[in-house]
Amino acid sequence: MTLYPVAVPKWGLAMEEGTLSTWLVKEGAIVAQGDEIAEIESSKIANVFEAPAAGVLRRIVAQEGDLNPVGALLAVIADGDEDDAVIDAFVAEYQDRFATEAVDQVSGPVPEVAAVPGGNIRYLKVAGGDATPVVLLHGFGGDYLNWMMNQAALAEGRDVYAVDLPGHGESYKQLGDASLDELAQSIAAWMGLQGLEKAHVVGHSMGAGVALALAAVEPERVHSITGICGVGFGGTLNSAYVEGFTDAEKRKELKGVVELLFTNAELVSREMLDDLLAYKRIDGVDAALRGLLVNALSAASVAEAEARRQAAAVPVLAIYGDSDQVVATPDEAARPSGAVLITGAGHMPQLEAADAVNAAISAFVRAHD
Repeated sequence: MTLYPVAVPKWGLAMEEGTLSTWLVKEGAIVAQGDEIAEIESSKIANVFEAPAAGVLRRIVAQEGDLNPVGALLAVIADGDEDDAVIDAFVAEYQDRFATEAVDQVSGPVPEVAAVPGGNIRYLKVAGGDATPVVLLHGFGGDYLNWMMNQAALAEGRDVYAVDLPGHGESYKQLGDASLDELAQSIAAWMGLQGLEKAHVVGHSMGAGVALALAAVEPERVHSITGICGVGFGGTLNSAYVEGFTDAEKRKELKGVVELLFTNAELVSREMLDDLLAYKRIDGVDAALRGLLVNALSAASVAEAEARRQAAAVPVLAIYGDSDQVVATPDEAARPSGAVLITGAGHMPQLEAADAVNAAISAFVRAHD
């Protein structure tokens, strides 16, 4: 008989604690490894937590609403019969050890900035090795934290950079023509400053269009392209989303728009909405978003991105969520060869189905190093 601790997971480099919002199973339930057993909310996103092992959920330790640090015990799973005294002892030993272990004082990577002709670009680098680096480009209205569930996982044997695109996060806000090419040229300049001669470029949504533009304006810098629910990857852009995001001024207005990103609306946390509203109130953001809406995400720009993807001279991987409400997933016949469809995911599969997305990207870049 084996006892398995169910502990607060670490979702992303910055996560330090999580709130157990809901138990999805009751004490005494039989669970399989991978079953969804709880919902946990971090400071950036709510998500479901899967059982780490098969067995019986013998003891629930943490209650709904509890805020616990990463690694704290939530429950115990047993794969056989055992009396309560043994469970009690296991819980007590785990909690004593957790309370007395030395706190790891080694800080993780922190965001940096680099000055390109338009202004500062913020980025986070996770060092992993000498293989061809990966550059991660978020979508419209996002920032580098959109990759919180992916960056460390992809940094096995290679450096991985997550970048705030111009107009977003803490990168500069004063755009020129707000085109995909302008964003790509800024990323190319930033890559030059980092000494990145060539990289696998992974783009989400609008970021995929930027990756395709980068391959067009500076093809020598792009080793491969991965588009996740990407502009230029065959889907139709839902203008109601980008217009609604741009126009929203209150939490209630924004909530209805942001929920379109996910299959499970409960993944949208209050703090996520507050962070997005704070970003939208920064000087220059409204003009930047409206410029991108008119130019980078225009019908002509999306069509050009599609043409660039079809003519790409580098390997291309397409990843889709089968329930995407922002960039509609194209029919199978219209998808690029080798496309990956993530079942049960919406427009943010890198957050909703991080393991599947990470596995697909890792296999692809390893095959094309």
